[in-house]
Amino acid sequence: MAWAAGPDAARRTLPTVTVVGLGPAGPELLTAAASAAIAGVPDWFVRTARHPAAEPLVAAGATPLDRHYEGAATFAEAYAGIVEEVAAAAAARGRVGYAVPGSPWVLEATVRMLLADDRVQVEVVDGMSFCDLAWRRLGIDPVECRVRLVDGERFGVDAARDTGPLLVADVWAPATLAAIKLAVAEPPAVAVVLQRLGCPDEHVEEVAFTAIDRIVPDHLTCLYLPELAAPVGIELARLEEVVETLRDKCPWDAAQTHRSLVRHLVEECYEAIEAIDELGEPPDIAASAHLEEELGDVLCQVVFHAVLARREGLFTFGDVAATVHDKLVARHPHVFGGVEGVHSVDAVLTQWEELKRREKGRESVMDGIPAGLPALALAAKLERKAAGVGLGWEAMGDVATAGRIADAVAAGDADVVGELAFALARMAADRGIDAEEALRRSAQRFRARFASAERLAVADGTTLAATSPGARRAYWEAAGGT
Repeated sequence: MAWAAGPDAARRTLPTVTVVGLGPAGPELLTAAASAAIAGVPDWFVRTARHPAAEPLVAAGATPLDRHYEGAATFAEAYAGIVEEVAAAAAARGRVGYAVPGSPWVLEATVRMLLADDRVQVEVVDGMSFCDLAWRRLGIDPVECRVRLVDGERFGVDAARDTGPLLVADVWAPATLAAIKLAVAEPPAVAVVLQRLGCPDEHVEEVAFTAIDRIVPDHLTCLYLPELAAPVGIELARLEEVVETLRDKCPWDAAQTHRSLVRHLVEECYEAIEAIDELGEPPDIAASAHLEEELGDVLCQVVFHAVLARREGLFTFGDVAATVHDKLVARHPHVFGGVEGVHSVDAVLTQWEELKRREKGRESVMDGIPAGLPALALAAKLERKAAGVGLGWEAMGDVATAGRIADAVAAGDADVVGELAFALARMAADRGIDAEEALRRSAQRFRARFASAERLAVADGTTLAATSPGARRAYWEAAGGT
């Protein structure tokens, strides 16, 4: 038994919370001291009723506090609610009991919070930890093997500097197992699943680490990792944790939504582009710090959206990484899938567009281009798509422009082209014309005409890319009148 603070008289006049550890399984593993404390205090709270030793207490009238988990957005919020209810009850009644699974000293945030609460004095009655049964089932000495205990909900951060062995507690949800699997860069061969230790239906099994997300966990599940082949990505985990904290504690961050963050994402992308321009070619080492900073700001936006999505039950940061990983593998069959004959940049781009079209179920190569792109970027994107099927500027020659532009492009003189575009925008403004909007309208007309040409080709049982240059030109001309 331990006191929250020194044995000063003032502290001992406070309302009392008697904390009892219920042990890892049923009532048969309760200590004699815990049983005596339960008998000596009339009013009891249990952190969760989902524990074998808690069931008799609840049946005898103890108040379960599971509703705090059900109504809270985060574990921190749930713990704060539990502590507040227990402390308030102690203030009203003079003394209450608070029972927690296992040992009060092992992964029990609410007990630590009560010990730090100056409204109550706390008596702690020790209990047997699930760790004691785990060491026995695993047949190891945790000190000799240097095992570290980590919380499954914080695995990505707490295990970041470790290569094992690790005992991972509170692996109660499929999402927790999935997050653990994604957090490990190079997975170990095996893991040991320990479920319901000390209960009649106890289950201990060695499984392939890559299959841990197929386990059906419960609130009495933990995971033993004999080793990790490589440490977890600590910096990404720490960044996500910082964003989580800001979301909970900063009024501005707490008020943001996916839509409200759009402007910031756009701004950060443009600032990263500016930093890339400053970097130069070849890269200037002195300018690299700016790019590093701006790329970090873009990554922060990605993580922020992922944190929002996870709390909305949509997806996680790990899902984002896994999705782009799988997409890159699928879009590069010449690298990962044994496809032969793709040796040039143009061939890679053509293959990419075709795979993307099949994957997305798109009918037009123009589908999927964001209509909200800046007009110049939109025009460039459309030109690249059209050129991919032989309807680009050079092939079609369908716009009569000053020879100066053609000469400047042929010479690779980007400055001249930029000056001409800037001059055109100034002339348009002088006459009350919005050059950005005018170019956007032209780009959209080009897009509509291109789609019409595609439909005409499909109606003839072919595609623009599969026809001759003369046939493509004919479809283009015909589309101009549709």
